[in-house]
Amino acid sequence: MATPSASSNAFRIVGFEPRWREDFARLNLEWLRRWFVVEPFDEEVLGNPERHILADGGRILFALHGERDRMRAVGTVALRHDGDGVYELTKMAVEPGLRGGGIGRALLLAAIELYQQLQGRELYLESSSVLEPALRLYESAGFVHHPAPRPGSHYDRADVHMVWEPPR
Repeated sequence: MATPSASSNAFRIVGFEPRWREDFARLNLEWLRRWFVVEPFDEEVLGNPERHILADGGRILFALHGERDRMRAVGTVALRHDGDGVYELTKMAVEPGLRGGGIGRALLLAAIELYQQLQGRELYLESSSVLEPALRLYESAGFVHHPAPRPGSHYDRADVHMVWEPPR
């Protein structure tokens, strides 16, 4: 089986379908357990993404790899709608053996494009300073470090707040 990468176009980005629900949880739980702990808010969102992301106008994207009848999800990202055109980029994860191959960048850029199609007015994310490669990826896509855009966080691990600034 070929390893998916951005250069080989061996994966494609698609929107949420119920059949990918388990993969949304699987990919994110692996990532969270590797770097942090699974917090109660994570469990809620990953256990019911339809309620916590999709019902309020959010979106979930997946990177899929494989043949038509044997597709598998190898990455995911979500846009959680806070209301009034404000979206949080969240729950971005890529399968461990495929990290660094362009899937995360493709998901990030697809999420930004989707945010623009939704005519959002603010796109932000919360992250952790221990995730230096992820922070560099976000910066390269136009996210800029800001003080927390709103009080508090959903996550104990969040000590970095970034807001996307479109190119001028």
